[in-house]
Amino acid sequence: MVWDAWGSPSGHKPLPEQIRGLLGQVFGVSGEPATRRDEGDVPLRASALTPEQHAGLVAVVGAGNVSADHRDRLRHAGGKSTPDLLRRRADGEQDAPDAVLFPADHAEVLALLEYCSAHAIAVVPFGGGTSVVGGLDPVRGAFDAVLAVDLRRLDTLTRVDPVSSTATLGAGLTGPQAEELLGAHGLSLGHFPQSFEYASIGGFAATRSSGQASAGYGRFDDMIQHLRIATPQGTLDLGRAPASAAGPDLRELFSGSEGTLGIITEVTLRVHPVPETTAYQAWSFPDFATGAAALRSVIQAGAAPTVMRLSDEAETGLNLARAGDIGGAPVGGCLAVTTFEGTAAHVAARSAEAAGLLAAAGGTALGETPAKEWEHGRFSAPYLRDALLDAGILCETLETATSWSNLAELKAKVTAALTESLAVQGAPVLVMCHISHTYPTGASLYFTIVGKQADDPIAQWAQAKQAAGDAIIAASGTITHHHAVGADHRPWMTAEIGDLGVQVLRAVKQTVDPAGILNPGKLIP
Repeated sequence: MVWDAWGSPSGHKPLPEQIRGLLGQVFGVSGEPATRRDEGDVPLRASALTPEQHAGLVAVVGAGNVSADHRDRLRHAGGKSTPDLLRRRADGEQDAPDAVLFPADHAEVLALLEYCSAHAIAVVPFGGGTSVVGGLDPVRGAFDAVLAVDLRRLDTLTRVDPVSSTATLGAGLTGPQAEELLGAHGLSLGHFPQSFEYASIGGFAATRSSGQASAGYGRFDDMIQHLRIATPQGTLDLGRAPASAAGPDLRELFSGSEGTLGIITEVTLRVHPVPETTAYQAWSFPDFATGAAALRSVIQAGAAPTVMRLSDEAETGLNLARAGDIGGAPVGGCLAVTTFEGTAAHVAARSAEAAGLLAAAGGTALGETPAKEWEHGRFSAPYLRDALLDAGILCETLETATSWSNLAELKAKVTAALTESLAVQGAPVLVMCHISHTYPTGASLYFTIVGKQADDPIAQWAQAKQAAGDAIIAASGTITHHHAVGADHRPWMTAEIGDLGVQVLRAVKQTVDPAGILNPGKLIP
């Protein structure tokens, strides 16, 4: 990806005239993009790696796989949240890892961790670089030096078991690479988060990722059958069967560990045949409460589509302003999209059942066009975010989840917290929300915030994030549903799991990483 924004250069385009006009009306900005620096002009903190340490690392992974090059260091300097990008575009010296390493396999990762543990060097595992919660910040902690360990060379499909419907994948494979390799066998993982184009298999596992098709295929942690993990104390191979009563499932402990307990090098996953067909259907509901109740009726009846999402009134209105009227007829209320994948018979039966439930719950069918348009643009939202940042607009997201009975209260309290905290800055603000993932007992809420940047937009967002995080915990939501903890959500982890839960995590950390080199400052308070 480009160093100071999301994705590839080809994905970045000027804001359309329609959007620029809307920005002028609502926020009083011109919409003209700011001038951005060339990456070669960005000063970096000098590398603290000693010649002796450099030589020691070369002995582990080879001379061509240890880089202190300016470009490599800059491109591994963090993730892709709005604060990440604002910091990267700011004047002054940038922090960055002291070197970037590219190990070839599990054995090299293991040897690397043993070396860094013995020589007190911090290590940040790096997959696709898509973290939006500070999970890749090059935090040194108590150490003089910190390395980014890029896993891109762990990029093989090592085994396919068509009888058991499983596949074993290297942690460095990106989503598209994995789908291409599996597709050659007529298989698919079906995991399509917004980060799909760049995020890695290991990153999906380490953050408990949840893809947009989770209603049909489950979260990434639901798919995991086996994990291979390198730690400073040795190798863990976790998962011998689809299910087991042999004590607590340690796969659950390391799935979501965010590189603080070890580096995931290999993942065996449940896969499925490439879908024979896909059906699309969009729906309109008079309000968010009616739409949420409709989605609940579908998921609790066991008739879930592969994808099922609901936008609130604000998000629906903005999406329609961008896309124009659907089918020539204005659409009010709240827009829901559904897709169904599988065999023709399965899709026909499931879509008919879901349609009956959604209609009975107050939905109006809009045809397939809005759902197809959503799918066509589902990976492009970060590009729009970056264009808005260039135009002086603050744009960021956060997410949470709760039970169905608590959904309305959580949404109201988080919306109020964001609106009030950003209003203090004297800037107009638009808070939008959608349900992106559903379960029989509850659902996630995904918020998008758009407002005029204050003089210090990093402090502006930090204030809003604090208010929203406090509101989430007070309203009994989880501090993160799928973005992970990283550094940004770490302040709320004690409230999330309790003092004793924190002690448990610290005890595991002490066992597998007694020197504390693995991803300091993340996840564990």
